[in-house]
Amino acid sequence: MTEHYQHRARKRFGQNFLHDAGVIDRILRSIHAKPGEHLLEIGPGQGALTEGLLGSGAQLDVVELDKDLVPILNQQFAGKGNFRLHQGDALKFDFTSLGAEPGSLRVVGNLPYNISTPLIFHLLHNAHLIRDMHFMLQKEVVERMAAGPGGGDWGRLSIMVQYHCRVEHLFNVGPGAFNPPPKVDSAIVRLVPHTTLPHPAKDHRLLERVVREAFNQRRKTLRNTLKALLPVEAIEAAGVDGSLRPEQLDLAAFVRLADQLAERSDPL
Repeated sequence: MTEHYQHRARKRFGQNFLHDAGVIDRILRSIHAKPGEHLLEIGPGQGALTEGLLGSGAQLDVVELDKDLVPILNQQFAGKGNFRLHQGDALKFDFTSLGAEPGSLRVVGNLPYNISTPLIFHLLHNAHLIRDMHFMLQKEVVERMAAGPGGGDWGRLSIMVQYHCRVEHLFNVGPGAFNPPPKVDSAIVRLVPHTTLPHPAKDHRLLERVVREAFNQRRKTLRNTLKALLPVEAIEAAGVDGSLRPEQLDLAAFVRLADQLAERSDPL
């Protein structure tokens, strides 16, 4: 098993390997995997969580980008019947290829900070397959996900994650739990896709567009940031005051704005 210690964490992959047994146990207890469940682990690294997840008896698929980790993971786990390894980029991974039943896939990951936001958006587009997600992320990213309207943390990530999921900030993890220690605190978040969306938009892609435009210049008023998409009368028709700044609006208000855009985009 000497190979296990030869792999150095790589900056270009944003790798920080979890080694604190107490933190690992707490994450595994939060996930509480059971036999018969289907789990997907993104970025298993050196297998800190993988062992416990496999021990639950659940079917576990893992996606790992770093080719050098593949033999290490196979050496440890390939003999187990409930383990399948996919070498590749999770940002390009086709989650439908796993054959998971709708609403059944449980996703787990200690996500590299440099890909966490685009990867979460990629997963949200596959939310119909997912039962829940447990991620280790930069603490400030989790705070943005869990934020409410009115503060500086409320923005595109908060709105689009909360459109699709219930967000639970479970607990924080200090840098010492990792090797090498990152320069920031981390946190564990649980995301549970809504079985029924609380504020369904006519077209969620238009919602993404409105939110992106609104927060591109978050200090400006909505009538200024959205003028390329919606005239003032359309903003008012959505029941929104155009003199407000984007961080003052809740999710439901953004959905109403997106639905105004959908009405204007519909061919007559």
